[in-house]
Amino acid sequence: MGERPDPSVDRRFMALALTLGRRGLGQTWPNPAVGALVVRQGPDGPVVVGRGWTAPGGRPHAETEALKHAGAAAAGATLYVTLEPCSHHGKTPPCVDAIVAAGITRVVSALEDPNPEVAGEGHARLRAAGVAVDIGLGADEARRAHDGHIRRIRDGRPHILLKLAVSSDGKAGLAGRKPADITGRTARHRAHMLRAASDAMLIGIGTALADNPLLTCRLPGMAGRSPVRVVLDRSLRLPLGSRLVTTAGTSPLWVIGSVAAPPEREEALRNAGVEVLRVEEAGDRLGLAAVLRALVWRGITRLMVEGGPIVAAAFVAAGLPDEVALFRRAYPIGADGIDALEGLPLTAVTQSPHLRSCGIEPVGEDTLEMFERCSPGS
Repeated sequence: MGERPDPSVDRRFMALALTLGRRGLGQTWPNPAVGALVVRQGPDGPVVVGRGWTAPGGRPHAETEALKHAGAAAAGATLYVTLEPCSHHGKTPPCVDAIVAAGITRVVSALEDPNPEVAGEGHARLRAAGVAVDIGLGADEARRAHDGHIRRIRDGRPHILLKLAVSSDGKAGLAGRKPADITGRTARHRAHMLRAASDAMLIGIGTALADNPLLTCRLPGMAGRSPVRVVLDRSLRLPLGSRLVTTAGTSPLWVIGSVAAPPEREEALRNAGVEVLRVEEAGDRLGLAAVLRALVWRGITRLMVEGGPIVAAAFVAAGLPDEVALFRRAYPIGADGIDALEGLPLTAVTQSPHLRSCGIEPVGEDTLEMFERCSPGS
């Protein structure tokens, strides 16, 4: 780009790269959703000549897409990218080779990739080829954008978002475990946007039986962004006539059962198009650690836990949520309603020493309070 741009220019283009990358959230697993821009100096200032984001399924990478769009204009330009370019041969050649071959003279990278196959090697190879490399601009936002990738690499589990919808008195359902419409239309739309940014969403068999849900993203034009639907079903008793099973051909459904579950139930579900996973039990329930290992082994990096007081409480008790989306309505259900967390007070979330509130915002007639893990790496 010639002269080095001032910091405000770099910040502007990195913010745009991060916005581009977020387009891929929920679609690129097992790869991170990266954004990239190629910018060169024009007569009237810097101009974007190429942009890219990780394609669904993780290929092509954002950098190669941006370079392809830039073409010959990439020579002498700057590349802004939200995660360190890969330096190893996988299903495609290393992005650093494409960057060098395109004639990029400067790379502004938000974050070093924790993947041990990269881990600084991409930046080092660029510098060795004579490319100027600046690291760290937009790092905090990049960590949020790549939280699933980071958690998968560092901890061997997905990043976990727990979604709760509660009445003003902290209830999640009516007496007798009957479902209730807790939140209004605007809040439900917001929850569907959270689904669309997740690789998979998980409920327990109790919720599946009580609610007979679809668990798809039902915003206009967003059906294709529905996450993988996961049901914890120890005995594999999910009915073949349920809406989950009958739509397995159009929206992936994974059912996780015990290693001791009846083989004939597995066969019936598989014949209906369901993927059945089996894990070890922990006491009288499926072991959450084993469940998360099974999901991450299949590439899931961002998991939304949406269903049921029992499952929600199990995740909270295990200290697993990295984020919590707490939707509240303005009206009570009453003392005979079902608590949002089975056997735990709601303060296990709202006053948890491991979670901090990011603030409360109105969502239609309801409110949304987001919580995040106090230390992202903890």
